[in-house]
Amino acid sequence: MAIDTCIFDAYGTLFDVTSAARETAEAGDFPVLADRWRVLAVAWRDKQLQYSWLRAITGDHADFWQVTGDALDWAMEAEGLAGDTALRDRLMGLYRSLSAYDEVLEVLEALKNGGMGTGILSNGSPEMLQEAVASAGIGRLLDHVLSVESVGVYKPSSKVYDMVGRAFGCEAGRVLFVSANGWDVAAAGAYGFETVWVNRAGAPVDRLHARPGHIMDDLSGLPALAGKL
Repeated sequence: MAIDTCIFDAYGTLFDVTSAARETAEAGDFPVLADRWRVLAVAWRDKQLQYSWLRAITGDHADFWQVTGDALDWAMEAEGLAGDTALRDRLMGLYRSLSAYDEVLEVLEALKNGGMGTGILSNGSPEMLQEAVASAGIGRLLDHVLSVESVGVYKPSSKVYDMVGRAFGCEAGRVLFVSANGWDVAAAGAYGFETVWVNRAGAPVDRLHARPGHIMDDLSGLPALAGKL
């Protein structure tokens, strides 16, 4: 069965989740972040994912903007930065327009020129995704931007992956799913998607129920791979 649809996770895959903290540190307005931005960014992301999983398990759903703010509050307190409302406002504001990775635009253009259906499937709220896509200038290259808010539960619930078939009218075996999150790739692979893990950090493969179908250092080789599947 030929692959004709390529679906991307958003945060960490198309958009650099560390860029808000990095750009804040580089601007120099908050010297406290100069040598701590990376630690804060990692703690923020880790807690953001943990909160999404816990909310999925317990059924206590809140949209990703709230989850992102709650995670930042935890990370700032852990770094002794609690109460710095100006810093919090700057970081949250930049999260709406996270920098896309350098190769994203070229890769999406190549996929579309090759006749591939393309889309995003993300935990992000519709408003967050709309702003990030607009900021990156990639909206014209995406057929659908799918948010978990349509089903009220976070990944890795199968209800989220079901959204792809409904939007694109395709079977799971025709979908190439691309994510920088190993747990997301495992869940999508078990669901029936062909998968690509974008392993920018060179991390070990997660010990989960499904292994990545393919592993890449970044997205640049994706059009060539998609053309062979």
